[in-house]
Amino acid sequence: MTHTPGQPDSRAVPAGGRPEPVPCATTPERRPGGRTARVRAQVLDAVRAELGEHGYEGLTVEGVAARAGVHRTTVYRRWEDVGGLLADVLDAAGEDDWEPTDTGSLRGDLTALNDEIQESLVARPSVPRALMAAAFRSARAAEAQQRLWEDRYARCETIVERAVGRGELPARTDARSLLIASTAPLYHQLVLLGTAPDPRLPARAATTATLAAAAGAFGLPVPEE
Repeated sequence: MTHTPGQPDSRAVPAGGRPEPVPCATTPERRPGGRTARVRAQVLDAVRAELGEHGYEGLTVEGVAARAGVHRTTVYRRWEDVGGLLADVLDAAGEDDWEPTDTGSLRGDLTALNDEIQESLVARPSVPRALMAAAFRSARAAEAQQRLWEDRYARCETIVERAVGRGELPARTDARSLLIASTAPLYHQLVLLGTAPDPRLPARAATTATLAAAAGAFGLPVPEE
């Protein structure tokens, strides 16, 4: 999903406990092409690099500006602070054209998705992991992280739609619940527990979710007449 339904350079899928949003904080206005686009790309690349190397605690506007080769006033004027920078990195991740791989089977699609997620989480440095951690420290980043999760979940629902169309799943299958069940073990093992990567985990988690879904474990309630 970038990579983790969910992050720059990851495609995957979050938890609560976010700080309260800052009322005056807004996502920077998007402007097409030209110098503005080039500066934005340079700055966001610098944010990812700084975050991956130093984490949230070491991320500063000054460090980003220096790495991007722009004046710090340019960064302050457009992004205001570190929270604004993080939010824009996350919003930029949702501007791509990523779609989940179509392997021809539900188990294959979920395994491919999980492979992307695991790859993004075990990379060093892992920008998706750093952004997830930063979202607990910045209200603006938390809001942007939530937007990205929603975007990735929505794109991945096509996996379930294809499976229903192939007759692998009941028609009234809750796509979101199935996707969470399939991807959650990777976040639990690699992020929460910090265990060593297991190359068998993506397929094992996908297989478990596939079997449960085929048995109707993620069925939506039948509407009342």
